[in-house]
Amino acid sequence: MDQQSMDQQSISDCGDELYEAMRGGHTVAPLTSRYPNISLDDAYHISLQFLQRRRDAGEVVIGKKIGVTSPAVQQMLNVYQPDFGFLTDKMAYRDHAQIPLSGNLIQPRAEAEIAFFLNQDLVGPGITEQDVLAATESIIPCFEIVDSRIENWQIKIEDTVADNASCGAYVLGEQAVDPRQFDLAELKVSVFKNGQPLSEGYGCAVQGNPLTAVAWLANTLGKYDIPFKAGEVILSGSMVPLEPVAPGDDMFMELHGVGSVSMKIGA
Repeated sequence: MDQQSMDQQSISDCGDELYEAMRGGHTVAPLTSRYPNISLDDAYHISLQFLQRRRDAGEVVIGKKIGVTSPAVQQMLNVYQPDFGFLTDKMAYRDHAQIPLSGNLIQPRAEAEIAFFLNQDLVGPGITEQDVLAATESIIPCFEIVDSRIENWQIKIEDTVADNASCGAYVLGEQAVDPRQFDLAELKVSVFKNGQPLSEGYGCAVQGNPLTAVAWLANTLGKYDIPFKAGEVILSGSMVPLEPVAPGDDMFMELHGVGSVSMKIGA
């Protein structure tokens, strides 16, 4: 990983700023515009301060996520390498949930993903796709609502890593199936917004295979001594372009052969 170039006080201040932006429902100027020498290592440590503030408020880490994995999303955000972050219990919703925007989300976008539920620990580096498959109890259809605390989504990779991979919330479907039944690269998703077809995609959009993405995340976090733990949920990245959502929007996705998940955006 990159070496840190920012001092510890600046790192702490940025993490606090992102936390207060989330709590206050406002954005901040890109970190990369204010700290031009910020490294990916700096960004990761900022994200840890952001996470610590959430933990201090009672949130519990229940998983991890990788993002910006597909060419469609990379082109939309002008970020051409994956980001990574943490999931907490406050981000989690069940199928058919109404997701409140007020006080929670600022500039949300929905994406369709495959979530992995682990029944074994995974500790990188050195994790392979087969290791991921062996450690996965089930896969679950998932909507993630990404939400940047950086104004107008003007992000570089350091901004989004610092901002906990732009994670806002996620919704898991009720169906959980054995991934060994499928070629995950060939799994198809169809997304509908307010009853109308919106987008389609395949598992191969996610770094060629969602297993590849999850292995990359395990190995990347392993360099920071962060393991995947049995019982955690791992989000593997969007299979389709991101879609802005607003109050009143109904979102539905079908992960063909696996199941579906829906959510409504509240006020």
